[in-house]
Amino acid sequence: MSERLVSLGKREGEVRPRPAPAPGAPRVYVETYGCQMNVADSDLLGGVLADAGYATASRADDADVIVINTCAVREKAEERVIARAGELASLKRKKPGTVLAIVGCMAEHLKEGLADRAPTVDVIAGPDSYRRMPELLAAARAHRRGDAPPLIDVKLDKAETYEGLSNAAGLEGGDPVSGFVTIQRGCDKFCTFCVVPFTRGRERGTSPREVLRQVRELVAAGLREVTLLGQTVNSYRWPAEDGEVVTFAELLRAVARVDGIERIRFTSPYPVDFTDDVIAAIAEEPKICKYVHLPVQSGSDVVLERMRRGYTVDDFRGIVARLRHAMPHIALSTDILSGFSGETEADHQATLALMREIRFDSAFMFAYSERDLTFAAKKLPDDVDEPTKKRRLTEIVQLQEIISAEVFAAHVGRPERVLVHGPSKRDATQLMGRTDGFKTVILPSGVGAVGELVDVTIARATMATLFA
Repeated sequence: MSERLVSLGKREGEVRPRPAPAPGAPRVYVETYGCQMNVADSDLLGGVLADAGYATASRADDADVIVINTCAVREKAEERVIARAGELASLKRKKPGTVLAIVGCMAEHLKEGLADRAPTVDVIAGPDSYRRMPELLAAARAHRRGDAPPLIDVKLDKAETYEGLSNAAGLEGGDPVSGFVTIQRGCDKFCTFCVVPFTRGRERGTSPREVLRQVRELVAAGLREVTLLGQTVNSYRWPAEDGEVVTFAELLRAVARVDGIERIRFTSPYPVDFTDDVIAAIAEEPKICKYVHLPVQSGSDVVLERMRRGYTVDDFRGIVARLRHAMPHIALSTDILSGFSGETEADHQATLALMREIRFDSAFMFAYSERDLTFAAKKLPDDVDEPTKKRRLTEIVQLQEIISAEVFAAHVGRPERVLVHGPSKRDATQLMGRTDGFKTVILPSGVGAVGELVDVTIARATMATLFA
C-alpha cells in the first residue's frame, strides 16, 4: 500500500503564494511554551495569520497582537504563562489597543477561569480554534475596551485536523532546515496523570494525502527534515477509500519516498503501539532517523498500573530489545515522571535500576504535578511530599547526567553525518547541526553550510553536545 500512497498529493505539494503584508498591516508576535506539538501549532497559527494579512513582529514590543501559545501538561508551565501575561500588562498600558491572546492547551484547560488569573487577556482560544483566530483577533481589536470580558472560543472539534492549511515553517523566517507535520491530534489513552485528552480531545488522524501534501510543501520551501507529530504518533491508522487501513508504518515509508526530504523523525510514540512493521520501516528506510523517543514514565510495575500505561517493565524491555536487535546503534530517549501517587522508595529505586539497565541517551525528567480533570486528580491522592519528590527527581537527573556523559563520550572518534541547522548559539562563527540520532554537534568554522549534510569525526563530547 505504501507504493500507492507515494502518488497521493503530488499536485498539492507546491508552496502556495502568500502575498506580502500590505503597508500598515497589523503585526503579530507569537510566543510558544511547551512541546513540539505546540511549536507546530505556532507555525500553523503563523501561517493562518499571514494568510489573513498580518505581518510578523520579531518582538512583543513591536506587535499590535501578541499570541501566547501554551502548555497545560505541568503546573509550572501554566505559572510561567500567567507570569508572562502579567509582564505584558505593562506593555498594553504603554500601547493601548494592543491585543493579548492566550491560546492552546492551557486556554482549553482553564477556559473562563483564565481571565481571572490573567485579567489583561483579550482572546482565549483552544487548540481547535486556530482557523477562527483572524476573526477573533479582528473582533478584539475593534471592540476591546477597558474591562470588557475576553472573547472565548474553546470548543473542541472531533473532526478538526487543519487540513488544507499552510504553516509558516520555512516560509516566514522559521527554521530553514526542519519542519513539523502533525499527523494526529488528540489522544485516546487516558493515562491517569495526563490532561491531554481533555485539552486536545479524542484521537483523530490526518489523511495520508494531506500529510504528503504538507511534506512536499516543506520540501518546496527548502526544508530537508520533517518530524511527524502526534500525541501517540505510532497508533496512527487511516481508513482508506478502498476499505483498507493505512498504518503508521506505511505512512512512514510513503514519506520516505518524497523527493527532496533527507531526514524523517517522529514523536511521541507510545510503547504498546510499537509494532514489528513500524520497527522494520525505521530499520529499512535510510531516511528515517535511527532515533526513538520512548516514554517509560516509571520503572515500577505497580506505578505503571496506577498510571494506566498499558505495559509492564518487562514489556518495555522487550520493545527496547526489538529496537536494538533491528538497529544496534539506535539512540533512545525517554520521559520519567517522579513522585506519582503512591510511589514508594522501592518504586523509585526500580526506576533508577531500569535507567542503569536501558541506558537512555537522554531523558525528560519531571516531578509529578496534579492536573485537575484527570483520573489521578479525582481518585488518587497526591501523597508523595514535595521534599521527597524533589530529592527523587534530583537522583534521577544526576544518574541520567552520568549515563548521558558516558553515551556521548563513546561517540568520540566516530564518524557522523550531520545535518547543519544554523549558527551556534554560543559562537556565531561556528555552526550547529544534529546527527541521525538527534545529538547536537558543534562544527568548526568553514565546515558545511545551513541545510547541508556533512560527514565529520567527533573530537570531544560533553553530556549533551558533540564537537566535530
